[in-house]
Amino acid sequence: MPTLKRPDGEIRYEVHGSGFPVLLFAPGGLRSRMEMWSAPTEGPPRPWVDWTKALPAAGFTAIAMDQRNAGRSRAGIGADDGWHSYAADHLALMDHLGFGKFHVLGGCIGGSFCLKAIETAPDRITAAVLQNPIGLNPEHPEYFPESHAEWAAALRAERPEITEEALAGFGRNMWARDFVFCVDREFVRNCPVPAFLLPGTDIPHPAATSAELAELLPEVEVLTNWRGPDHRAEQEQRVLAFLKARTRGS
Repeated sequence: MPTLKRPDGEIRYEVHGSGFPVLLFAPGGLRSRMEMWSAPTEGPPRPWVDWTKALPAAGFTAIAMDQRNAGRSRAGIGADDGWHSYAADHLALMDHLGFGKFHVLGGCIGGSFCLKAIETAPDRITAAVLQNPIGLNPEHPEYFPESHAEWAAALRAERPEITEEALAGFGRNMWARDFVFCVDREFVRNCPVPAFLLPGTDIPHPAATSAELAELLPEVEVLTNWRGPDHRAEQEQRVLAFLKARTRGS
């Protein structure tokens, strides 16, 4: 499997198809890894389209990746790491592959990765799909700090060289803000990139966060009913149409 060397580790990735590039950020929180796009061999199918297959079939290049310290990617963790560390990986990967401009599509935590990528390199991102975006749930503000503590304990058991202080600092940088954690409302209100929103409805993907995104984003399309087999065809058709319309002239 191809590997991107980073100053503090390595990132595993896959490239599917050919055409205008779409960088994919898989669901899974801090365990975001490319296998989350496809349906498991055993168990129920995913409620979302497998974009590693649908995008190449529609004439795009799909770039999937295991995020740092997820799946088969490994990197260091320092107390000053945070959303910017992921964004640096994402841009380095696209530089490595020779793609100047590209679309982004992210599920779950991937929605915040999309927004941080836009903030970091607004001249390179041409369209964004936010699928089931995470956010601070006012009724469950403890969800992400508690999830982080669980993730950190499991990671430290596997890699005891990572200090508790580093993990705690990283956690504050990731989860101390509100809304979508990675950027503020003012940035979203002035977002320079068109977006397509597939809203969330549960504790880690609050309906309130998606409602704010739909209200604040200056250029956004929303598909409310998108989950599951009854809506998968429309989900695929609408997202692909959105991306194709934003590919012309890119």
